[in-house]
Amino acid sequence: MTHPQDLLLDTFRAALASVNPLQILPPHLPDPPAGRTLVVGGGKAAAAMAAAAENHWPADAPLSGLVVTRYGHSLPTRRIEVVEASHPLPDGRGEAAAGRMLELASGLGPDDLLLCLLSGGGSSLLAAPVAGLSLKELRAVTKALLASGAPIRDINTVRKHLTRFSGGQVAAATKAKVCALTLSDVVGDDPSDIASGPCAPDCGTYGDALTVLQRWRVVATAAVQRHLESGMAGELLDTPKPGHALFRRVENRIIGSAREFLAAAADHLASKGIPVSNLGEVEDDALRLAHAHAQSARDHLAKGRPRPHAWLSGGESTVHVANPEGRGGRNSTYLLALGLQLSDVQGLWAIACDSDGIDGSEDNAGALLGPRSLQFLTSHPEQGTRLLTENRAYEFFQAIDALVVTGPTRTNVNDFRLLLLT
Repeated sequence: MTHPQDLLLDTFRAALASVNPLQILPPHLPDPPAGRTLVVGGGKAAAAMAAAAENHWPADAPLSGLVVTRYGHSLPTRRIEVVEASHPLPDGRGEAAAGRMLELASGLGPDDLLLCLLSGGGSSLLAAPVAGLSLKELRAVTKALLASGAPIRDINTVRKHLTRFSGGQVAAATKAKVCALTLSDVVGDDPSDIASGPCAPDCGTYGDALTVLQRWRVVATAAVQRHLESGMAGELLDTPKPGHALFRRVENRIIGSAREFLAAAADHLASKGIPVSNLGEVEDDALRLAHAHAQSARDHLAKGRPRPHAWLSGGESTVHVANPEGRGGRNSTYLLALGLQLSDVQGLWAIACDSDGIDGSEDNAGALLGPRSLQFLTSHPEQGTRLLTENRAYEFFQAIDALVVTGPTRTNVNDFRLLLLT
């Protein structure tokens, strides 16, 4: 059998290859229209998506545009401009680019095509605040929501009602036919949830956004509160809803998701003779998720079931940030919690990484758990628990040289978790 560490890393690479925008986007490109084609969009995979569209668009067909990706995630392009901006908190570069895109889209006519390229991360990268709200205020409420442990759907409900690009507002800004090609990073692959759905109808309301802030105990500035309350009172136009006539000229198409990502990983494990339980996509707190997966492994052992065996899962976990100065990340947090619960199990290996190559705000995709780290946790459980409680899981794996560093992958279908009993 391949060395377990190599098997974990090779399986992750095989999964990433299955959702490479340069390979999966071209078959989904629409035919050129009678008029112009304008490309707009954003996300961690936006540069790769733009390059793929460029490379396969007819040379004699008009094509121009602008997309935004995270700093360091760009690729060279010729016809579509790529701007780098901040994630997970928005900055002025993303705000300015989103404003330019809306202006360009508004200039298109019925014979033109608006091709929107979207992937996870687009909510922050395309965050142009509504009139009367500053970028600083938008950053503050975004930061508070991210630290609260709120799921991405709740966070996006708020952002759709504080920004000008999301919640179907891009589709509403143009008279052109709209085709949105989307790489999904959310459970369920609902286009309205990915990058906050710039071209998709929005079921949420201003009142829902206020409820989210209350549910997660987020204290917003007076301007944010006033804007949402005005919207709830009917003083502001809400985002376009399902059934709106404008969506008759809009197509939202998912080109790749965690489903293909996990299937490729399962196929790779099967090719190596490893039985695998594919748990699919999961949304939960990282600590609860680690507990559930540790229990699955213990149940397997208690019932005397054979080794090797692997458990595979995707989706997105959340972390409640108790220590703003801590260096964590949801994948390293999950792994450290898993290791603390299974430190006595022989032959245990695990990997948890974000498919975009960045676990939270650190420079690693995730980390590896193996005999060396488990031995340390057996000998020093108090230290491991303290690091977990203080949101310092990154430091634990850094100290034992167990971080997984890929650099930007230029794709994004969210997390990859693989637990292996050898």
